[in-house]
Amino acid sequence: MTQQKRTIKLVISYDGTDFCGWQKQLSDRTVQGDLEECLSTITTEEIRLHSAGRTDAGVHALGMVAHFVCASRIPCEIILRAVNSMLPGSIRLLDVAEVEASFHARYLAKGKKYRYSIFTRKIQPPFDRLTSLHVRKALDLERIESCLKLLVGTHDFSSFENSGSRDKSITTGRGAVRTIHKANLVQPDKNHIELEFTGDGFLKNMVRNLVGTILEVGWGKLDEKEFMDILLAKDRTKAKETAPAHGLTLIEVYYD
Repeated sequence: MTQQKRTIKLVISYDGTDFCGWQKQLSDRTVQGDLEECLSTITTEEIRLHSAGRTDAGVHALGMVAHFVCASRIPCEIILRAVNSMLPGSIRLLDVAEVEASFHARYLAKGKKYRYSIFTRKIQPPFDRLTSLHVRKALDLERIESCLKLLVGTHDFSSFENSGSRDKSITTGRGAVRTIHKANLVQPDKNHIELEFTGDGFLKNMVRNLVGTILEVGWGKLDEKEFMDILLAKDRTKAKETAPAHGLTLIEVYYD
């Protein structure tokens, strides 16, 4: 008799510094690769993870979501403890739960929240250098907040989309159109500012490209109208440089 398969949902936190992104690769070390190796060892099955998305090299996560299907009957709490005991300290499972077979980490995701952290003082502490971009020049926070307000709503974000985000030969679907529900500037302390973006989806490097251009506004090199013109242009060449990966963290993935 064939054993019924189980669908297991994972919530994962990781420091992306030492990884070539989330997605498994043939030679480079990735978060997915490390996790699949541990899960395959524990379940004695070939495990393939399906994630809510893919983070680039150097990007971090507090709440990445993934799932896999297995025949193993090992309880979820045992999987949690066993996998964490095998993983490097830079990756941790926060939660392991059996879910309905219909669950899919990517296709059922309704939205995500990202945070970009910026350290604003002259000297950056060493322990902060891996998770925050060091910006020495003064920033006009009011102008940055004005840009963030312009992003709320549904827009075509082609100007902030790097190549490889999607198959542009496909003319059906939503293309580069995404909805930003919230875009906020937060100051957790006097040394940091954080730009938070919550939306129904994000294109490749979209948040980092937005941050790179918003910083130009904060430095007075662009004004808010020029920022809006870049958004409306639907042309990647009009936007500014991509902000470095290490300041970006995937905070949460949302489901119904």
